Amino acid sequence: MQNYIDVFNGDADGICALLQLRLANPQTSTLVTGVKRDIKLLERVQAKAGDKVTVLDVSMDKNKTPLLALLEQQVEVFYCDHHFAGEIPQNDQLESLIDTAADTCTSLLINQYLNGQFVNWAIAAAYGDNMLVAAEKLADEQGLTAEQKAQLKALGIAINYNGYGATVADLHYAPDQLFKLLLAYSDPLEMISEQADIYTKLIANYQADMQQAEQAKLLHQSAAGKIFVLPNQAWARRVSGVWGNDLANRAPVDAHAVLTELPQGGYLVSVRAPKENAFGADELCMKFATGGGRKAAAGINELPESELSRFIAEFDQQYTV
Repeated sequence: MQNYIDVFNGDADGICALLQLRLANPQTSTLVTGVKRDIKLLERVQAKAGDKVTVLDVSMDKNKTPLLALLEQQVEVFYCDHHFAGEIPQNDQLESLIDTAADTCTSLLINQYLNGQFVNWAIAAAYGDNMLVAAEKLADEQGLTAEQKAQLKALGIAINYNGYGATVADLHYAPDQLFKLLLAYSDPLEMISEQADIYTKLIANYQADMQQAEQAKLLHQSAAGKIFVLPNQAWARRVSGVWGNDLANRAPVDAHAVLTELPQGGYLVSVRAPKENAFGADELCMKFATGGGRKAAAGINELPESELSRFIAEFDQQYTV
């Protein structure tokens, strides 16, 4: 019997990409996911010849070894992503849809793949992934009202925010649980109009944490931009990425980094390139052992205290014109 395994990032882009696929093609599957920064997900996949693995919104480069092992075992793999991929294997068992352009995300790629069947989920994901221009363009093409766009933006940001944390215990909803709750709705605007419990809780949780983010400490300011530090608290780990997006939107000519203190010492790092010149975040973060991401937004899972001064110097060098 063929088994289906769905592997997806626990943020808005990964969840909404899988929502579109499973609404179009309902399938009982094993879900493999985690917090947004938990990207080496293919290491956890147990599959045999003939099984089908779908991988969404996690870097192929960071999962290359287990991917090659699955392909060698004659496992069928569909892989869709917008992060740095490295060399893409040429294998009959692999169908890949990879685009690393700064103005796209996995849910937008899946929306194209499905010819717009569940486009409002793609729009919500694009807003959540801070692809504001792409989200607005697609929303305008669908003839959405200003109110509907604002609703999808708020929802996408709240779903994305829910994925941030050092562990699943930090999150309000485990990503696999959230996916199952949202799968009941083919259109997020239907869920919003009903004021469904999951929707109101997501929004309330996000708003409460964002209020606390205003107490962040400004660590460094230069011609490149600003670096902030958040405390070692669950709310701070949850809000780090979406607050970084908010900072980037408020000051689009500057780069930003949000460092969140980790329980074991060191920092969880979120980097946002200037909105008006969205490049280099991935290059900056990949200079550090646990770093990765995409051109406009990237991160470092664990920056040792001893590396902080080097990070600040690299940040300034990357973004000082």
